Amino acid sequence: MSRRTAPVAPAAAPAGVPAPSLWRHPEARHAVTLPGGEVAYALRRSQRRSIGLVVDAQGLRVAAPRAATLAQVEQVLQAKAAWILRHLAAQQERALRRQEAQPVWGPQAPLPCLGRTLRLQAQAPAWRLDGELLHVPLPDEAPPAQWAAALRGWLQTRALEVFKERCALYAPRMGVRPARLALSAAATRWGSASAAGVIRLNWRLVHLAPALIDYVVVHELAHLREMNHSAAFWAHVRAVLPDFEQRRAALRAAVLPALE
Repeated sequence: MSRRTAPVAPAAAPAGVPAPSLWRHPEARHAVTLPGGEVAYALRRSQRRSIGLVVDAQGLRVAAPRAATLAQVEQVLQAKAAWILRHLAAQQERALRRQEAQPVWGPQAPLPCLGRTLRLQAQAPAWRLDGELLHVPLPDEAPPAQWAAALRGWLQTRALEVFKERCALYAPRMGVRPARLALSAAATRWGSASAAGVIRLNWRLVHLAPALIDYVVVHELAHLREMNHSAAFWAHVRAVLPDFEQRRAALRAAVLPALE
Protein backbone atom coordinates (compact mmCIF):
# COMPACT_ATOMS: atom_id res chain seq x y z
CA MET A 1 0.00 0.00 0.00
CA SER A 2 2.25 2.72 -1.30
CA ARG A 3 -0.13 5.68 -1.49
CA ARG A 4 -1.80 7.53 1.36
CA THR A 5 -5.52 6.88 1.75
CA ALA A 6 -8.22 9.08 3.19
CA PRO A 7 -9.01 8.54 6.89
CA VAL A 8 -11.71 5.98 7.51
CA ALA A 9 -14.19 6.31 10.38
CA PRO A 10 -13.94 3.50 12.97
CA ALA A 11 -16.42 0.70 12.38
CA ALA A 12 -19.02 -0.07 14.99
CA ALA A 13 -18.48 -3.21 17.03
CA PRO A 14 -20.58 -6.03 15.57
CA ALA A 15 -23.69 -7.03 17.46
CA GLY A 16 -23.37 -10.12 19.61
CA VAL A 17 -19.57 -10.10 19.64
CA PRO A 18 -18.01 -10.16 23.12
CA ALA A 19 -15.78 -7.16 23.73
CA PRO A 20 -12.25 -8.34 24.58
CA SER A 21 -10.22 -6.21 26.97
CA LEU A 22 -7.04 -7.21 25.17
CA TRP A 23 -6.30 -9.50 22.21
CA ARG A 24 -2.61 -10.27 21.88
CA HIS A 25 -0.75 -12.16 19.16
CA PRO A 26 2.32 -13.91 20.63
CA GLU A 27 4.53 -12.02 18.14
CA ALA A 28 2.83 -8.67 18.73
CA ARG A 29 4.95 -5.52 18.61
CA HIS A 30 2.13 -3.09 17.87
CA ALA A 31 -1.39 -2.49 19.18
CA VAL A 32 -4.47 -0.64 18.02
CA THR A 33 -7.56 0.42 19.96
CA LEU A 34 -10.71 -0.70 18.18
CA PRO A 35 -14.35 -0.27 19.23
CA GLY A 36 -14.60 -3.13 21.70
CA GLY A 37 -11.02 -3.57 22.83
CA GLU A 38 -7.32 -3.18 22.26
CA VAL A 39 -5.77 -5.59 19.76
CA ALA A 40 -2.05 -6.32 19.84
CA TYR A 41 -1.02 -7.61 16.43
CA ALA A 42 1.97 -9.08 14.65
CA LEU A 43 3.22 -6.96 11.75
CA ARG A 44 5.29 -8.39 8.93
CA ARG A 45 6.59 -6.37 6.01
CA SER A 46 7.46 -7.58 2.54
CA GLN A 47 7.48 -6.55 -1.12
CA ARG A 48 3.70 -6.82 -1.36
CA ARG A 49 1.47 -4.09 -2.78
CA SER A 50 -1.40 -4.02 -0.28
CA ILE A 51 -2.14 -4.56 3.39
CA GLY A 52 -3.51 -7.99 4.25
CA LEU A 53 -5.09 -9.25 7.48
CA VAL A 54 -5.19 -12.80 8.85
CA VAL A 55 -6.94 -13.89 12.04
CA ASP A 56 -6.12 -17.36 13.30
CA ALA A 57 -5.82 -19.16 16.62
CA GLN A 58 -2.84 -16.97 17.58
CA GLY A 59 -4.57 -13.65 16.94
CA LEU A 60 -4.30 -10.90 14.34
CA ARG A 61 -1.44 -10.88 11.85
CA VAL A 62 -0.91 -7.98 9.46
CA ALA A 63 1.13 -8.20 6.27
CA ALA A 64 2.10 -4.80 4.88
CA PRO A 65 4.28 -3.31 2.14
CA ARG A 66 7.64 -2.02 3.32
CA ALA A 67 6.65 1.54 2.38
CA ALA A 68 3.36 1.54 4.33
CA THR A 69 3.35 3.72 7.45
CA LEU A 70 1.89 2.62 10.77
CA ALA A 71 -0.79 5.29 10.29
CA GLN A 72 -1.83 3.64 7.02
CA VAL A 73 -1.87 0.22 8.68
CA GLU A 74 -4.07 1.56 11.47
CA GLN A 75 -6.49 3.12 8.97
CA VAL A 76 -7.04 -0.33 7.47
CA LEU A 77 -7.46 -1.88 10.93
CA GLN A 78 -10.05 0.72 11.90
CA ALA A 79 -11.91 0.18 8.63
CA LYS A 80 -11.93 -3.58 9.22
CA ALA A 81 -12.60 -3.37 12.97
CA ALA A 82 -15.92 -5.24 12.86
CA TRP A 83 -14.41 -8.03 10.76
CA ILE A 84 -11.36 -8.31 13.03
CA LEU A 85 -13.34 -8.45 16.28
CA ARG A 86 -15.87 -10.90 14.88
CA HIS A 87 -13.13 -13.30 13.76
CA LEU A 88 -11.15 -12.92 17.00
CA ALA A 89 -14.31 -13.74 18.96
CA ALA A 90 -14.91 -16.78 16.76
CA GLN A 91 -11.35 -17.97 17.40
CA GLN A 92 -11.85 -17.52 21.14
CA GLU A 93 -15.08 -19.51 21.01
CA ARG A 94 -13.35 -22.31 19.11
CA ALA A 95 -10.52 -22.36 21.68
CA LEU A 96 -13.05 -22.68 24.50
CA ARG A 97 -14.89 -25.47 22.66
CA ARG A 98 -11.60 -27.24 22.04
CA GLN A 99 -10.67 -26.97 25.71
CA GLU A 100 -14.04 -28.34 26.78
CA ALA A 101 -13.75 -31.21 24.29
CA GLN A 102 -10.18 -32.15 25.26
CA PRO A 103 -10.19 -35.55 27.00
CA VAL A 104 -7.61 -36.89 29.43
CA TRP A 105 -5.97 -39.58 27.31
CA GLY A 106 -6.31 -43.04 28.78
CA PRO A 107 -8.72 -46.00 28.97
CA GLN A 108 -12.26 -45.18 27.80
CA ALA A 109 -11.29 -41.71 26.51
CA PRO A 110 -13.20 -40.68 23.34
CA LEU A 111 -11.13 -40.50 20.16
CA PRO A 112 -12.68 -38.94 17.03
CA CYS A 113 -11.62 -40.85 13.93
CA LEU A 114 -13.10 -40.55 10.44
CA GLY A 115 -16.23 -38.94 11.84
CA ARG A 116 -16.81 -41.65 14.46
CA THR A 117 -16.06 -41.58 18.18
CA LEU A 118 -13.89 -44.49 19.27
CA ARG A 119 -13.39 -45.60 22.87
CA LEU A 120 -9.94 -46.64 24.04
CA GLN A 121 -9.27 -50.03 25.59
CA ALA A 122 -5.92 -50.77 27.26
CA GLN A 123 -3.95 -53.98 27.79
CA ALA A 124 -4.19 -55.14 24.15
CA PRO A 125 -1.43 -57.33 22.66
CA ALA A 126 -1.60 -55.22 19.47
CA TRP A 127 -3.56 -52.39 17.88
CA ARG A 128 -7.02 -53.59 16.88
CA LEU A 129 -10.21 -51.79 15.91
CA ASP A 130 -13.36 -53.66 16.93
CA GLY A 131 -16.42 -51.62 15.98
CA GLU A 132 -16.24 -48.45 18.09
CA LEU A 133 -13.59 -49.91 20.42
CA LEU A 134 -9.90 -49.27 19.73
CA HIS A 135 -7.65 -51.75 21.50
CA VAL A 136 -4.35 -50.10 22.43
CA PRO A 137 -1.15 -51.93 23.46
CA LEU A 138 -0.62 -49.81 26.57
CA PRO A 139 -1.17 -50.56 30.27
CA ASP A 140 -4.05 -48.89 32.11
CA GLU A 141 -1.62 -46.91 34.23
CA ALA A 142 0.32 -45.40 31.30
CA PRO A 143 0.47 -41.58 31.65
CA PRO A 144 -1.68 -39.40 29.35
CA ALA A 145 1.39 -38.18 27.44
CA GLN A 146 2.31 -41.76 26.55
CA TRP A 147 -1.24 -42.42 25.38
CA ALA A 148 -1.19 -39.25 23.29
CA ALA A 149 2.09 -40.20 21.60
CA ALA A 150 0.86 -43.72 20.82
CA LEU A 151 -2.47 -42.50 19.46
CA ARG A 152 -0.73 -39.88 17.33
CA GLY A 153 1.39 -42.57 15.69
CA TRP A 154 -1.61 -44.82 15.05
CA LEU A 155 -3.68 -41.98 13.62
CA GLN A 156 -0.88 -40.82 11.32
CA THR A 157 -0.54 -44.32 9.90
CA ARG A 158 -4.31 -44.50 9.39
CA ALA A 159 -4.34 -41.00 7.89
CA LEU A 160 -1.78 -41.87 5.23
CA GLU A 161 -3.77 -44.97 4.25
CA VAL A 162 -6.99 -42.99 3.92
CA PHE A 163 -5.40 -40.05 2.10
CA LYS A 164 -3.77 -42.34 -0.46
CA GLU A 165 -7.10 -44.04 -1.06
CA ARG A 166 -8.97 -40.74 -1.54
CA CYS A 167 -6.28 -39.27 -3.81
CA ALA A 168 -6.34 -42.43 -5.93
CA LEU A 169 -10.11 -42.01 -6.26
CA TYR A 170 -10.22 -38.32 -7.17
CA ALA A 171 -6.99 -37.71 -9.11
CA PRO A 172 -8.16 -39.55 -12.27
CA ARG A 173 -11.50 -37.74 -12.16
CA MET A 174 -9.66 -34.42 -12.13
CA GLY A 175 -7.12 -35.38 -14.78
CA VAL A 176 -4.10 -34.93 -12.51
CA ARG A 177 -1.35 -37.20 -11.22
CA PRO A 178 0.32 -36.16 -7.94
CA ALA A 179 4.06 -36.79 -7.85
CA ARG A 180 3.96 -37.63 -4.15
CA LEU A 181 1.62 -37.60 -1.16
CA ALA A 182 2.96 -36.72 2.29
CA LEU A 183 1.60 -35.93 5.73
CA SER A 184 1.73 -32.46 7.23
CA ALA A 185 1.52 -31.28 10.84
CA ALA A 186 1.00 -27.62 10.03
CA ALA A 187 -0.68 -25.60 12.76
CA THR A 188 -3.01 -23.58 10.53
CA ARG A 189 -3.21 -25.32 7.14
CA TRP A 190 -5.17 -28.40 6.16
CA GLY A 191 -3.12 -29.04 3.06
CA SER A 192 -0.82 -27.72 0.37
CA ALA A 193 0.21 -28.47 -3.20
CA SER A 194 3.51 -27.60 -4.85
CA ALA A 195 4.32 -26.84 -8.46
CA ALA A 196 6.31 -30.08 -8.45
CA GLY A 197 3.11 -32.02 -7.82
CA VAL A 198 3.67 -32.82 -4.13
CA ILE A 199 0.46 -32.93 -2.09
CA ARG A 200 0.71 -32.52 1.69
CA LEU A 201 -2.32 -33.20 3.87
CA ASN A 202 -2.59 -32.48 7.57
CA TRP A 203 -2.77 -35.80 9.42
CA ARG A 204 -5.30 -34.30 11.86
CA LEU A 205 -7.89 -34.50 9.10
CA VAL A 206 -8.21 -38.18 10.02
CA HIS A 207 -10.33 -37.08 12.99
CA LEU A 208 -13.00 -35.77 10.61
CA ALA A 209 -15.74 -37.31 8.51
CA PRO A 210 -14.68 -38.63 5.07
CA ALA A 211 -16.75 -35.94 3.32
CA LEU A 212 -14.57 -33.22 4.85
CA ILE A 213 -11.36 -35.10 4.06
CA ASP A 214 -12.54 -35.40 0.46
CA TYR A 215 -13.01 -31.63 0.24
CA VAL A 216 -9.37 -31.01 1.25
CA VAL A 217 -8.13 -33.74 -1.09
CA VAL A 218 -10.06 -32.30 -4.05
CA HIS A 219 -8.99 -28.75 -3.11
CA GLU A 220 -5.31 -29.66 -3.21
CA LEU A 221 -5.62 -31.77 -6.35
CA ALA A 222 -7.31 -28.81 -8.05
CA HIS A 223 -4.16 -26.80 -7.35
CA LEU A 224 -2.32 -29.13 -9.70
CA ARG A 225 -4.54 -27.59 -12.39
CA GLU A 226 -4.59 -24.02 -11.06
CA MET A 227 -1.98 -22.80 -8.55
CA ASN A 228 -4.31 -20.08 -7.29
CA HIS A 229 -7.86 -19.56 -6.05
CA SER A 230 -9.27 -18.15 -9.27
CA ALA A 231 -12.70 -18.82 -10.72
CA ALA A 232 -11.12 -21.55 -12.85
CA PHE A 233 -9.76 -23.22 -9.71
CA TRP A 234 -13.14 -23.28 -7.98
CA ALA A 235 -14.75 -24.58 -11.17
CA HIS A 236 -12.47 -27.65 -10.96
CA VAL A 237 -13.50 -28.18 -7.33
CA ARG A 238 -17.21 -27.69 -8.03
CA ALA A 239 -17.16 -30.11 -10.96
CA VAL A 240 -16.20 -32.92 -8.58
CA LEU A 241 -17.86 -31.71 -5.37
CA PRO A 242 -20.92 -29.54 -6.17
CA ASP A 243 -21.55 -29.10 -2.43
CA PHE A 244 -17.97 -28.04 -1.62
CA GLU A 245 -19.12 -24.81 0.04
CA GLN A 246 -21.08 -26.69 2.70
CA ARG A 247 -18.13 -29.01 3.27
CA ARG A 248 -15.78 -26.06 3.55
CA ALA A 249 -18.04 -24.39 6.13
CA ALA A 250 -18.19 -27.59 8.19
CA LEU A 251 -14.41 -27.89 8.03
CA ARG A 252 -13.96 -24.34 9.30
CA ALA A 253 -16.25 -25.09 12.25
CA ALA A 254 -14.50 -28.34 13.18
CA VAL A 255 -12.97 -28.64 16.65
CA LEU A 256 -10.25 -31.26 17.08
CA PRO A 257 -8.62 -32.66 20.23
CA ALA A 258 -4.94 -32.01 20.93
CA LEU A 259 -2.51 -34.91 20.84
CA GLU A 260 0.68 -33.00 21.51
